[in-house]
Amino acid sequence: MSTLGGAGTPNPNKSFEVVQPPTDSISSLCFSPKGNYLVASSWDNQVRCWEVQKNGQNVGSVPKAVMSHDKPVLCSAWKDDGATVFSGGCDNIVKMWPLASGGQLVNVGAHDAPVKEVAWIPEINLLVSGSWDKTLRYWDLRQQTPVHTQQLPDRCYTLTVKHPLMVVGTADRNLIVFNLQNPQTEFKRISSPLKYQTRCVAAFPDQQGFLVGSIEGRVGVHHLDEAQSSKNFTFKCHREGNDIYSVNSLNFHPVHHTFVTAGSDGAFNFWDKDSKQRLKAMARCNQPIPCSAFNSDGSIYAYAACYDWHKGAENHNPQTAKNFIFLHLPQEAEVKGKPRLNTGRK
Repeated sequence: MSTLGGAGTPNPNKSFEVVQPPTDSISSLCFSPKGNYLVASSWDNQVRCWEVQKNGQNVGSVPKAVMSHDKPVLCSAWKDDGATVFSGGCDNIVKMWPLASGGQLVNVGAHDAPVKEVAWIPEINLLVSGSWDKTLRYWDLRQQTPVHTQQLPDRCYTLTVKHPLMVVGTADRNLIVFNLQNPQTEFKRISSPLKYQTRCVAAFPDQQGFLVGSIEGRVGVHHLDEAQSSKNFTFKCHREGNDIYSVNSLNFHPVHHTFVTAGSDGAFNFWDKDSKQRLKAMARCNQPIPCSAFNSDGSIYAYAACYDWHKGAENHNPQTAKNFIFLHLPQEAEVKGKPRLNTGRK
């Protein structure tokens, strides 16, 4: 067994293994908003769906469907109906998959370079896609031309939506904030509080700010209101000794509003930004974690363990590297925030 992330076991946290995982590295994970259906996109050009069945403290998975792109798939997202999946990737195409009806794939639209992110925005009934062609495009599913194309300062690496807030992280450490009530205008552009390349962003559940993670094992907590700027801070994570690993994924818990980081060190950690505490550090897998997701009620946390390309194609051996998707059942102590210390101030 190739241990790309170092010594150790593939599944030190005794998580439940998803059956029939992708045959190449996993690029995104997302749960249906309506039920325990998990979708993964992969470098093997496929988008797969499983039904996740939770029975007490046991979890099983049943493969439900698979569809293909012509090239590696980089992103996936559900429509709020829980019946439709969107995906995009290196074929520059945004696709729609009517999963519930077993319908045929539909090309929603196209970019001029790979599609890195997709997100459905139910409040405005539009799909947004972000690409390495330095644009965001908004799609009305009834037409194949974008209803709006938004120029970005550089390639889109990551985006997060919590209506009306959308934050886009691009190359060169740009963070562009949009108010989706007026999506054709940038609300604010800031330079990342982190010194190195942005990997992931996550909007606060209350839309008052966002988290940003970088390749340098650090997370920034940023509030949009200048009056709240004293609450902004950065912290180190996903480091061991002198080894520094990328923060690849940030997810807020849908109920407790704590969050989890996952990194190229193969670990995932639960945090409470309000009390500035780490709630739980999980054991390291022997491969990086490139992506992760909570289900709609936060009772299941899915994470991938596979090669994440940070050492380039020459260090990837598809014959020996196995790709895993694991399901972890978060305990309350891991995800429930701790009361803030009383500082005596009102």
